[in-house]
Amino acid sequence: MTRSIGKFCFQHRWKVLIASLLLMVAGFAAAGSVVGGMSAVQQQNVSESLQARQLLGEGGSQVVLLVEGVDPQAEATRAALARTAAAVRGLEGVTGVDEPRTASDGSGVMMAAGISRTGEEATALRVADALRSAGDGLPGARVRIGGDAWLRYQTKMAAQTDMRDAEFKALPLTFVALVIVFGGVVAAGLPLITTIVSVGAAFAVLLAISQVIPLDGNVTTVVTLLGLGLCIDYGLLLVGRYREELVRPYRRAAAAGGTRISLEERAKAVERTWATAGRTVMFSALTVAAALTGLMAFNAVGLRAVAAGGAAVSLVAMLTALTMVAALMRLFGGRIHPSRRALRGEDRVGGFFERLIGRVQRFPVLVAVGIVVVLVALGAPMLNAKLALSGTKILPPDLESVQVTNVLAAKYGRTDRPAVLVLARTEPERLQQWAERWKGDPAVVRVETARPDGPGLSSVALAVRGDTQGPPARELVERVRADRPGDFRIWVAGQAAELVDVNALLRDGMPVALSVTAAAMLVLLFLLSGSILVPLTAVAMAVVSLGATFGVLVLVFQDGWLSGALDTLTVGGLDPFALAVIFAFAFGLSIDYEVFLLGRIREHVDEGLGTRAAVRAGVRDTGRIITSAALLMLVVFGTFGMARMGDIEQIGIGLFVAVLVDATLVRCLLVPSVMTLMGRANWWAPGPLRRLHARFGLREAEPAPRPLIEVGQSARTGG
Repeated sequence: MTRSIGKFCFQHRWKVLIASLLLMVAGFAAAGSVVGGMSAVQQQNVSESLQARQLLGEGGSQVVLLVEGVDPQAEATRAALARTAAAVRGLEGVTGVDEPRTASDGSGVMMAAGISRTGEEATALRVADALRSAGDGLPGARVRIGGDAWLRYQTKMAAQTDMRDAEFKALPLTFVALVIVFGGVVAAGLPLITTIVSVGAAFAVLLAISQVIPLDGNVTTVVTLLGLGLCIDYGLLLVGRYREELVRPYRRAAAAGGTRISLEERAKAVERTWATAGRTVMFSALTVAAALTGLMAFNAVGLRAVAAGGAAVSLVAMLTALTMVAALMRLFGGRIHPSRRALRGEDRVGGFFERLIGRVQRFPVLVAVGIVVVLVALGAPMLNAKLALSGTKILPPDLESVQVTNVLAAKYGRTDRPAVLVLARTEPERLQQWAERWKGDPAVVRVETARPDGPGLSSVALAVRGDTQGPPARELVERVRADRPGDFRIWVAGQAAELVDVNALLRDGMPVALSVTAAAMLVLLFLLSGSILVPLTAVAMAVVSLGATFGVLVLVFQDGWLSGALDTLTVGGLDPFALAVIFAFAFGLSIDYEVFLLGRIREHVDEGLGTRAAVRAGVRDTGRIITSAALLMLVVFGTFGMARMGDIEQIGIGLFVAVLVDATLVRCLLVPSVMTLMGRANWWAPGPLRRLHARFGLREAEPAPRPLIEVGQSARTGG
């Protein structure tokens, strides 16, 4: 199938290129609608804490004015606030303005404006502009804006800035790295062109998905990260294999005294490339999509949106690579040729990877045990991992709204995100009377004053001792939920309650998610290899590799290791949603590299090499491609790891570590040593499954004549 795709697209290059460009333009045109329609909802309306948040949202949100450096009791200050309040009340979307409140130390004054959640962002911008005028005529006044509506707006803008900066850094650096890898601008440009087209086309698909699943803001991160990474990987693999397929025609041309090959020879090289590397690309995209599909098992809109976006971009990346790269091969074919090193045969014998695997295969037990010990040691910090919803901790501390939030909590007794918040369908006085019973609870520092929060609703915050998401706070949530009033309804929310609900959500969905992901991986790798043991060992290695990745994340983001050097935010725990995304991405990318390597090893086995020699030849053939692909992925993920937003930072660094560990310790050392030890057992499967693979396994590649040097190696090192 992939052979036919490559042949068709090579022959009909202009049709393919025009269609691809039209899809890209449509996708980028749809990007505004996709981003504009994104929801901040993290999960479905099933958890108590989210129901409370949604009810609070129906009551509107707030933009808060904070004025410092003035005398709150001065006539000029009160006049300025009264003038500002009157101006704000006249704005469309404003539901009311609270009376000013003075800081506990008299250092300033605050005033909150309530706004409707309909058209919140536009209203917040108008209200913020009006509130800033409060400082006019007040010498020395420092005016800052906060509140939940302004915090959401600034968070969105900070995330978009991070994404834009990361893209601007990643694309030029990636292009430079590709030029170094390929030794030419044209060959380097092909993967980059398909990357831009794929990311654009993915937004067109996301617009369709958004009609079914509400898209979370993290989808943009997914599309950009995965789109950049996979498209570059697939383009690199196809272009690299195409140049390899050109070696024989170029040698024949050189022997005949020529320097160029015919269009027919190039067409055949494309067909051979798409039958081999093209099949690998298809399997890789399916494995990544399957890994992300596991997130659909979680009853969370945010994770389902990430799954849909990630699966969409992986499939779009595959289709773009298989179609557009072939068309570009025809367009720029005369300017793409093998490296001089390949023409001399130096990439086949005596290279770095040839020597490396030779040493690994001399001491396979020592290497396998040693790498497992290293990976387990890296993963050990996971035993002390803490899950925490980061909240404002993931935001840059110099963000205006974050600073205001901190001041309001410290000087005004106003905790925007308390550990425990009780929302009730009753009046504030009645709720206050019920809440007073919790004053004597050992986890409670104080019971704040109940306040109205929308039509027929009121809320009261319970301030807790110590960590707002620690065990005492979570235990308090359980006690409050177990002791509800009998005469009115309450919802227990707040940071601790949200963490309790998220943990329950993840705990309920994890078995199905893991089962779906693992089953998909096993089935796809079986179809590729025809083996039962190879998929099982691949999944086991991916799990160990992921454990090492999570262990490093604990050290960096929970314990603060290298926070200064890496300029990371230490948040005291790992965000469970970020962990779920990193798990799916890293698992998919790990199997992605496994497919690259296993596909080539299987080719050599089908051509008659013994397992030991096939492993050696497979690593030799793919080592440079996998290492180059990993290097490019590290560039992409590294730029996202430099983000100022903590959640993007965690995902970027997490995937950076995952790729680094997998492409070095796992793919170059652990996999070859384990496959060498297993020998012919690698390809074992029960009789019924062997017959199943013989019928349904994809085997497009035709065995190519093998150079004499490799036949000799096979005779000496056969499995």
